[in-house]
Amino acid sequence: MTRPDKLPKVLTEAETERLIQQPNQRYYGPHRDYLFMQLMLNAGLRASEAVSLRPEHVDLMSGKLMVREGKGAKDRTLWLGEEVLGKLRGWMDRRPASDWLLPTRNGTKVATSHLRRSVKRCARDADIEEVGRVSPHTLRHTFATRLYRETGKIRMVQKALGHADLSTTMIYTHVVDKEPEGAMKEF
Repeated sequence: MTRPDKLPKVLTEAETERLIQQPNQRYYGPHRDYLFMQLMLNAGLRASEAVSLRPEHVDLMSGKLMVREGKGAKDRTLWLGEEVLGKLRGWMDRRPASDWLLPTRNGTKVATSHLRRSVKRCARDADIEEVGRVSPHTLRHTFATRLYRETGKIRMVQKALGHADLSTTMIYTHVVDKEPEGAMKEF
């Protein structure tokens, strides 16, 4: 398998931390956008999947997250950690009555274009390098790379991302394989 010329942008732990610290959670919109970023970073959701979440798709007790009709009209099951679940539980008291888990203030579905602008603005405010390459999909790449680093199981990453073809997921092995090269060159 040939190595792709341009690897996906992946955030470091420090960049991720700076990014999610940007939204001022005292205000409704930034708090909602913070939760969007948390869900993309902790479950690998696409922007379209995140904005399409409904309250019944998340079991706040077990952490089970159902992605309904993701890309290719496929459903998949993911699991959220306790930290994200706690934040979502707190959100439930704040959100307006709506069919959507993370709606606009008036209860409508958030546009993916808003999510792209929000992530880009937070990346700029966090002084992340290559800010032009940071998008909601960058958060998905970051999730996938972190999951592969921690487990070493490419099939698990494939299932979590909902990829039909393993070759699509294999890009994350290239991202991780590049790390020893950089470390050894600096040695």
